[in-house]
Amino acid sequence: MDGALWRPTQPWRLPFLAEADQVRALRRALRIHLEYWGLRELADAAELCVSELVANVIKHVGPDTPTTLVASLRSSHLRIEVHDPDARALPTLTWAAPDAEAGRGMTLVDAVSDRWGVELTGDRKITWCEFRMDATGAERQHMPMPRLARVADVLSLYGDSGATRDAVVPGRWATATAEDAAINVITDLLYWFRAQGRDVDDALDRAQSHFEAEYEVRLP
Repeated sequence: MDGALWRPTQPWRLPFLAEADQVRALRRALRIHLEYWGLRELADAAELCVSELVANVIKHVGPDTPTTLVASLRSSHLRIEVHDPDARALPTLTWAAPDAEAGRGMTLVDAVSDRWGVELTGDRKITWCEFRMDATGAERQHMPMPRLARVADVLSLYGDSGATRDAVVPGRWATATAEDAAINVITDLLYWFRAQGRDVDDALDRAQSHFEAEYEVRLP
């Protein structure tokens, strides 16, 4: 597979509890993931929108609400979603004075994103916003770290049915559960090598050699 042409096929999902002290970790996790996807130029606007959407959940639904952050690529747009379980408290676009300390959340989202909206699915509310990707620079900027990006895609598959599904707070615990999922990926691959009659130790040695060779090339 040509890493320069690879595109993620699975949305990135991060379950968390809506608390003010989690916003910084959420922003950081989103920025890291967008850098994996080669979308560093959209990180500032996406982070701002996530802050406002999560603040909206905290204010109108309540602290400690089980919430999920989702990022995905849709054709020429990056889509950011925040899922919460209250289909009644709908965000609205209201006017607020420039010096107002509150009431500007959705106004900011409307200003920095290309479009936004709300979807109701019966048991939850999905507030989303989209950002247009630069088509002229997409091929040049897409996937500066294709191996890391492919890993993020694989872990999202494992996360839907495995350990990362239960990571409710981004940060140290989420990292630990992602590591568990990565170990499960490696274990499954070793089972595959054994089922094919291949030498597991030889596969590990070859992978280690590839890693060291590529890592040394990237050293300054």
